[in-house]
Amino acid sequence: MEPTITPPKTNSLAIPIAIVFGFGLIALAIYFSGIGASNTNTKTNTVTTEKTNANIRPVDKTDYIFGNPNAPILVVEYSDYDCPFCKNFHETMNKIMSEYGVSGKVAWVYRQFPIAQLHPNAPKISEAALCVGELGGNDAFWKFSNSIFQERGVNEPTNMSKLVDFAVLAGVNKDDYQKCVDSGKHKKTIDDSLAEGASAGIAGTPQSFVLIGNQQAQIEGAQPYPLVKQIIENLIGQLEGKVNTTGEAN
Repeated sequence: MEPTITPPKTNSLAIPIAIVFGFGLIALAIYFSGIGASNTNTKTNTVTTEKTNANIRPVDKTDYIFGNPNAPILVVEYSDYDCPFCKNFHETMNKIMSEYGVSGKVAWVYRQFPIAQLHPNAPKISEAALCVGELGGNDAFWKFSNSIFQERGVNEPTNMSKLVDFAVLAGVNKDDYQKCVDSGKHKKTIDDSLAEGASAGIAGTPQSFVLIGNQQAQIEGAQPYPLVKQIIENLIGQLEGKVNTTGEAN
């Protein structure tokens, strides 16, 4: 996970969690009891668990949602378009959605958390994405976002000259897009999203929260596809009554 320059403080307390090892990969099974969070070091692939007092804003009509808005499992990601780790996690989540989104069990919510200290263009890219969403709707927003992450290499910045092309490709009128971007009308929305994320204890990107009803857990950093898949499988198993509190199948 890419850190911010001055990460906010959080209060945490260790809680139990089931950790399953198999095929040389560390797979994390999250079990909800009130509000829980998983804190994973992506560099060493070690897993620790924490409980946090932080809450994120509930998903509402202002959010851009990929998949079924009424899915029982929501993955809410705070992301930066120019963050290299966010590109990796974006690819992971697209794989997850290709498997679990079609069934309506999982939905993916993208929220803006551009870190200007590290990526000076990121706030402008976020504003552009929100303009595309405003003008073209939910599908256009996701097409635009996918184009950004697919266009650049992991350690490359976004080519800002291509944003207008991505907007048109997403189905937005070029002149309307340019007028919206030039107005700066979504700058406050970005600032509010940054403040919201900071108040929830976000200290870098990508930072994701898994929501089931009013319960919440955390996926920290660009966790690899096998681990995220295992998390989703365990949560689906719990919802369907196939996994008990010890992490074993019923």
